[in-house]
Amino acid sequence: MPFDIAAIRAQIPALASGSARFDAPGGTQAPQPVIDAVVAALTGPTANRGSVTEGEHNAERIVAGARAALGDLLGTAPGTVVFGRSATQLTYDLSRTLAKTWGPGDEVVVTRLDHDSNIRPWVQAAESAGAVVKWAGFDPATSELRPEHIAARLSARTRLVAVTAASNLTGARPDLPAIAALVHEAGALFHVDAVGYASHALVDLAAMGADTLVCSPYKFLGPHLGVLTGRAGLLESLRPDKLLPSSDQVPERFELGTLPYELLAGAHAAVDFLAHLDPDARGSRRDRLTASFAALEEHEHALGKRLADGLAELDGITVHGRPAAPTPITFFTVAGHRPADVARHLAAHGVDAPAGSFYAVHAAEDLGLGAGGGVRVGFAPYTSEEDVDRLLAALRLLDEAPAPG
Repeated sequence: MPFDIAAIRAQIPALASGSARFDAPGGTQAPQPVIDAVVAALTGPTANRGSVTEGEHNAERIVAGARAALGDLLGTAPGTVVFGRSATQLTYDLSRTLAKTWGPGDEVVVTRLDHDSNIRPWVQAAESAGAVVKWAGFDPATSELRPEHIAARLSARTRLVAVTAASNLTGARPDLPAIAALVHEAGALFHVDAVGYASHALVDLAAMGADTLVCSPYKFLGPHLGVLTGRAGLLESLRPDKLLPSSDQVPERFELGTLPYELLAGAHAAVDFLAHLDPDARGSRRDRLTASFAALEEHEHALGKRLADGLAELDGITVHGRPAAPTPITFFTVAGHRPADVARHLAAHGVDAPAGSFYAVHAAEDLGLGAGGGVRVGFAPYTSEEDVDRLLAALRLLDEAPAPG
C-alpha cells in the first residue's frame, strides 16, 4: 500500500513554518484542497437553502455533498449526519434531549478514561433528571478500558453508556463491539466519542455497535465543526428543542440556525483528501477510504515503532498507559522536568508537542499525574520520520537546556 508522505506534506501550507508538528490530537493542519473548498464556498453565491436562485442551489449542493462525504467516512446514511459547532456542543444537545426521557432512579454510565466532553454533558443531564451517574474505571497500567469495567456498572435501570473510541490522552481503544453487546443486553443506549479515533481508523457505526456517535473534522484535516450521527430510527424518535418554523425533518431538526456552508464544503474536501491518501485506491469513496486508512495505519505504526524505540534509549522517560493497540498517541513525562517546561524546550527546538491533561482530567488523575499531566505526542497523515527524529534529538538536549526562569 503506497503512502507518499512527501506528496501529502506538499499540500499542507502550514508546514512551511518549519515546525515538526505533534499537536494533531488537538487539531490538524488543513491541506490546500480543503482551504480552496472553503474559499470557493465563500466567494461563490450562497443563500438559505432552496431551489430557486443560484445561491439557494449552491447551499443545497454543499450541504448534500457534505452529508454524503461524512456518511461515507462514518459508515452511515447521509440522512443521519448532523452538523454542529463542535462535538462538545452536539453531545450537550443530545444529552439534554435524551434526558427528557430519564427520571429518578435511572442510571447513566460514564468512564474515567474519557475526555470531559463525553463525561460532563451526561453527568449534568443526569443530575437535571434526577438520574444516577455510575463511573467505570480503567487499568492504569495499560490505560485499557475493558468490557468487564463497563459490565460491573450496568443494571436494569441503565439508560445510556458513553465511551470513547480512542483515548485522547493515551490512544487506548476499548473493545467497542463487546461493550455495545453488554450495553444493549441491558436495554441501554450506547454513545461513542470518536473524535480521537476517526483521524486514524475508519469508523463503522454499525460494526462499533454505536447508537449515536460524534467526531470533529478539524481532527482529520478539515475545518472546525462537529458531526453527530446515529441510528436512523433512534434519531427519528428524538425530539430536540428547536425553533417553531425550522424543519422537523431529520437531520435538520437537530441543527440550530443556518449551517456554515464554507465549513461543510471544507469537511467534504477533507474526506475526499483522506480517500486519496492511497493514490492507487479504486472503487467507491468508501472503498478508497478503506484502502487509504489501511495505508495510513501502516505508516503511523512504523512511526510509532520509531518513536518508541527512540524513547526507550533515553533516560528518565516514562510513557504512561501503554495500551496493546492504541491510536498513535504517546503520553510521557521526563524525570526532573515539569511537562510544561519540556513542551517549551521542544518548541524552542522547532517541535510542537504540548503538555497538560487535555480535558481528560480523570484519566490523568488515575495515571498518577496531577493537573500538569504529561507531554502528548500525536501523529497526523503528514507526520514524517524526520519529524520523529527531530523530536528525539530535542529530547536528548533537554538536560543541557538552562533551567526555566
